[in-house]
Amino acid sequence: MSPTSPASPTSPANPHCPTRRLTTAQALVAFLARQYTERDGRRQRLISATWGIFGHGNVAGIGQALVEAAAGGGPGGPGGPGGTTPGTTPGTPTPTSTGHRMPYLQGRNEQAMVHAAVGYARQSGRLSAHAVTTSIGPGATNLVTGAALATINRLPVLLLPGDTFATRPADPVLQQLEVPYAGDVSVNDCLRPVSRYFDRITRPEALIPAALQAMRVLADPAETGAVTLALPQDVQAEAYDWPEEFFAERDWHVRRPAPDTFELEAAVRAIRSARRPLIVAGGGVRHSAAEETLAAFTAATRIPVASTQAGKGALRHDHPADVGGIGHTGTATADELARTADLVIGIGTRFSDFTTASGTLFADPAVRFLHLNITGFDAHKLAALPLVADARAGLEALTAALAGRGYRVDPAYETEYTGAKEAWEERVEASFATPAPAARPTQTQVLGLLDTLVTEDDILINAAGSLPGDLHKLWRARSRDQYHVEYGYSCMGYEIPAAIGVLLATGSQGRAGRPVWALVGDGTYLMNPTEIVTAVQENLPLKLLILQNHGYASIGGLSEAVGAERFGTAYRHRDADGGFTGPPLPVDLAANAASLGLRVLRATTVDDLRKALSEARDAEGPTCVYVETETPDTVSGPPPAQAWWDVPVAETASRPAAVKAREEYDRQVAARRRHL
Repeated sequence: MSPTSPASPTSPANPHCPTRRLTTAQALVAFLARQYTERDGRRQRLISATWGIFGHGNVAGIGQALVEAAAGGGPGGPGGPGGTTPGTTPGTPTPTSTGHRMPYLQGRNEQAMVHAAVGYARQSGRLSAHAVTTSIGPGATNLVTGAALATINRLPVLLLPGDTFATRPADPVLQQLEVPYAGDVSVNDCLRPVSRYFDRITRPEALIPAALQAMRVLADPAETGAVTLALPQDVQAEAYDWPEEFFAERDWHVRRPAPDTFELEAAVRAIRSARRPLIVAGGGVRHSAAEETLAAFTAATRIPVASTQAGKGALRHDHPADVGGIGHTGTATADELARTADLVIGIGTRFSDFTTASGTLFADPAVRFLHLNITGFDAHKLAALPLVADARAGLEALTAALAGRGYRVDPAYETEYTGAKEAWEERVEASFATPAPAARPTQTQVLGLLDTLVTEDDILINAAGSLPGDLHKLWRARSRDQYHVEYGYSCMGYEIPAAIGVLLATGSQGRAGRPVWALVGDGTYLMNPTEIVTAVQENLPLKLLILQNHGYASIGGLSEAVGAERFGTAYRHRDADGGFTGPPLPVDLAANAASLGLRVLRATTVDDLRKALSEARDAEGPTCVYVETETPDTVSGPPPAQAWWDVPVAETASRPAAVKAREEYDRQVAARRRHL
């Protein structure tokens, strides 16, 4: 009986309960196609598509089930992730556009498929997600990096790796890891520590509670992340009489928990007594769609807002209260305010070491912390006053509670930070300023040219290298979702597949839509260019910007700072002494991108680049701009780090560079404090 058959026998155990006989894989796919999230009256598919690379561990199970479930509704067709109905957000699957079909997306690398799914989930506000299926063995272990990225960034993705036989008719099977001390361990157990929920489905009927728990976690704003259902290949193909209720449409309400009254009153007292408060906006502001609420709160209180990498864009760059990025890659404005703040109000942030400058940034002896966060785990960090709530609900409650009590920061404080912001903007302009049209641009000048071109529609995606630091300090975010920098895991190779996920979420498939830029250096490009083929296959208007600087620029700079002398960070031939100081390698990344199907625009000069970026932005198909950047000088380079970051330096060394670096390290680490 096919999954769409109307016939429904009854269960012998319960003659009043109709059942449907399907394989475990068919049942899972049919179940997933009927799950929805709902928040603020908006309903969408929870799992809108499935990525997959097939091998012996999933081809006859999930693969066969997807063949039946697609029913002609592939990604480019009427049932694909880009389908819409009137009155819905573009790119948002709806019951009308997809029915109960399960669109399939073909990936080239398992890690990249997870990155694409994460990009989709972030752009979808965590209200819609993708599943990813792989075979056993290396296909499954390739998921681990993507799973860690998803969980660290609190973004939902459903992982469906194949697994070895549950019944063990042959032991070992191809690609099986044998563990002498435990017969029930497989390589999929690597996914346990990076998953928010993990289960191995060793019997068909075990899928029912496991699938429901998986959906609960994916839709839970406090618990979400990677969810793994390991699927033994024999169980995938085994048939079972499934209760029809299992396939009923289910709505998973994404709640907005309000703050506790006691915690709210404590928060209000803390704010009212603060002289120099500072808000640190994190990714939770975006996940909660609380940007307008944050703007209203700052309009009432005039408290300045600094942002983490995930929170940048919470306020537009030209909002009076926005003082830019905070921490090691932050602005001078935000970091100076942080050093003198007496109350730091974290909203939806984890307070990573980049944000706190490894415990050295918040220097006022009497500084206190107030953390508005949907998870108690994060709300209690730095011995803070916790305000456990949804970011929007918490801000609304704070605004209302303060409304009748006349709180607003001192006008002198407001004048101070707005003046400092204007001074920082002059430094941004100096960094973005371009030389003569025939000159070769630096990396920051590339960003400056892009800055003159984009509107609030454009989306920039980046994750690793020296670009995140430049972007956090310098980029002028024009909309809530323009700035898409993954810096929880800072994973090289994220950008290109994530851009594909964003394009699917914005409905830019097969036609021009919102311009989506993947910004990568040569080191990142070489890590994971495979999904260029997917962008070409789906005719997604990806704008790939490759900056060739012949090595790991970010780590090269860090290596020099910690006394490691840029060892192993340049892409060059060996010299006579065995080092890597010879000529640059004759690697042509533009030719490589073209060989994978991209239209490539090479830019040598500032003038070339300006024209190429404009042409790429208008292109309807996948396009690459390739530019070799100049080493920055003191005029056009980015401002240096405005706060410290702890990377331990060798305590004993014979080389002068390391000895000097250790002296600086000891000086900096002396300023670290524990906020207790």
